[in-house]
Amino acid sequence: MKKLLQINPVIRINTSTGRIMQEIGELAMENGWDCYIAYSYGRDGIKPCKSRLVPVGNKWSVVWHGLETRLFDRHGLASVHATHQFIRQIEKMKPDIIHIHNIHGYFLNYPILFEYLSKSGIPVVWTVHDCWLYTGHCYYYSYIGCDKWKNGCGHCPQKRDFPTSWFIDRSYQNFLDKKKAFTSLKPGQLTIVPVSDWIRGEMKQSFLKDCNFQVIHNGINTEVFKPSEMETIKQKYNLADKHILLGVASIWSEEKGLFDFIKLAGLLREDERIVLVGIKPEEKKLLPENIIPISRTENIQQLAELYSAADVFVNPTWQDNYPTVNLEAIACGTPVVTYRTGGSVEAIAEHTGMVVEQGDVEGLLKASRSIMQGGKKLCTEACRAYALAHFKKEERYADYLNLYNRLLTLERCF
Repeated sequence: MKKLLQINPVIRINTSTGRIMQEIGELAMENGWDCYIAYSYGRDGIKPCKSRLVPVGNKWSVVWHGLETRLFDRHGLASVHATHQFIRQIEKMKPDIIHIHNIHGYFLNYPILFEYLSKSGIPVVWTVHDCWLYTGHCYYYSYIGCDKWKNGCGHCPQKRDFPTSWFIDRSYQNFLDKKKAFTSLKPGQLTIVPVSDWIRGEMKQSFLKDCNFQVIHNGINTEVFKPSEMETIKQKYNLADKHILLGVASIWSEEKGLFDFIKLAGLLREDERIVLVGIKPEEKKLLPENIIPISRTENIQQLAELYSAADVFVNPTWQDNYPTVNLEAIACGTPVVTYRTGGSVEAIAEHTGMVVEQGDVEGLLKASRSIMQGGKKLCTEACRAYALAHFKKEERYADYLNLYNRLLTLERCF
């Protein structure tokens, strides 16, 4: 039986990477694979999962890794003991494919891991969810317009952002360490899977430009995210007679467009309301009365009802790869208005939404009102049809299975 090992710091399904990883594993098992998932035990404990769990490290190793990151800017360079233990588990497991999602997250030492991988000859697939693997520090750089990653980092303008370093700027050496580790695999051993055309274009300018690439967009559960009953949710939030502009994020920040929504709220009419999902208690104090805050929900059905109830989904993100919230909204029949940011525009087609330039809050409102004036019903059918043609998780994850099988049939020249 073929064996698949996936790696990601979190496994819980209320995170996009955790959910994607689990669902890939489920489809692989349906097709005869034996599946394992390695993750940070110190961050997630034991969670329900159909794949076999491979916990890495513990709470103390996560804390120590966090301290090395905060004090010395050594993210990904701690967890030495935990990584050696993990490698011993890999050797016992003997996977046919290793699929990395993220290795940043305070749980693995990447030079040790990649030294082992380069010697093992095991085919490695790496899905790129953000930019951390080819920068000296940050996981996104679009918001501040930094391009140091193209030739070598240093004097990092985002040292205080995730993964935060309080004192030392080690971004130049981090860049060199990553370049050495991530380019150490044998020719043909590593296949990089960007989840957007945008990030593939970026990586073609990085030290990984000579690697094999295959873009595979994220998929979603179109049986869950579909046009749903909406009257109950409208009544719950007193929105029965209002036009709804919806925003959803796991973590709201300036880069995600929180302050753009606050500016947008100042332009709304009395019959228009903004609903923001994922708002923390301390963030509620920042919001005007015509923004309705909803805490992060793990009730997927309620989220589908909110998408369905909205007249338009607004995503004023300033840096993003391929946001699944756009896909979820479109699958629920709701068009998207987004900034021209990274891969956020790649789910937008005719009748599925509109794109405006970054920072154009009035443009967001103009585009939203254009959709509302035409009537959302005119877009719902087209949105749903587009989602079924492009976003079905079964088809996107099947792309991974096809990639695994292709790699296994290649002559082992490495």
